[in-house]
Amino acid sequence: MPDAGKGADAPAPAANLGEIMGQVARTLQEEHGDVEATLQAITHAAVGSVPGAEQSGITLVTDRRRVESRAPTGDLPNQIDSLQERLGEGPCLDAVFEQSTVRIEDIEVEQRWPRFADEAAGLGVRSMLSFQLFVTGSTLGALNLYSSGPRAFGEESESVGLVFASHAAIALVSAQHEQHLRAALASRDLIGQAKGILMNQFRLTADQAFQVLVRASSHTNRKLVDIAEEVCETGVLPAPSPR
Repeated sequence: MPDAGKGADAPAPAANLGEIMGQVARTLQEEHGDVEATLQAITHAAVGSVPGAEQSGITLVTDRRRVESRAPTGDLPNQIDSLQERLGEGPCLDAVFEQSTVRIEDIEVEQRWPRFADEAAGLGVRSMLSFQLFVTGSTLGALNLYSSGPRAFGEESESVGLVFASHAAIALVSAQHEQHLRAALASRDLIGQAKGILMNQFRLTADQAFQVLVRASSHTNRKLVDIAEEVCETGVLPAPSPR
């Protein structure tokens, strides 16, 4: 009986991994700076690159409690993440917190997470492969691959997936960094424009105008950049919050 992940349409073998990763790198480069687009590129490329993979998704876990499903290629990743959040157990959570890689050969005989395995089998998944993806602050992530057939993922799948997950993690961290940088630059520009408006209206120095914005932020209990945005849009400082 042939292996479930080795059909005629299966991805290229690990010998072509360099070519595969080159294609993936070009795809991710096109999405640089857009975190959500990068996540989508990662999961779709994983389905096309890792032998046996039929669906893919990324699990984000914050503060060991909140499970968030991102960039799924179908309905199954969302369902599996919701199930793990409700039960507090499962392979994706173990990949995030305990091990770098977790593989399920056949969920119908899986013993490590009995409650999860029982319900997950009812959702139509038989094989899973999860890789720890990245760590940023209190948010941890895993790249997850799914198949409807048993024993879909072999050693080749794990080898390709490990290299792919490492490559994808670098691209994702880069996209997050660029997004944060763009947000910081946008905030700086807004504050600069608001300072200019106040300097022109009230004949203030740049430092005095900045202090006015800081006081307005404090008195209204709002972020400085939000105050600056309102000044740019209306030309007027917001009124202080009632005490």
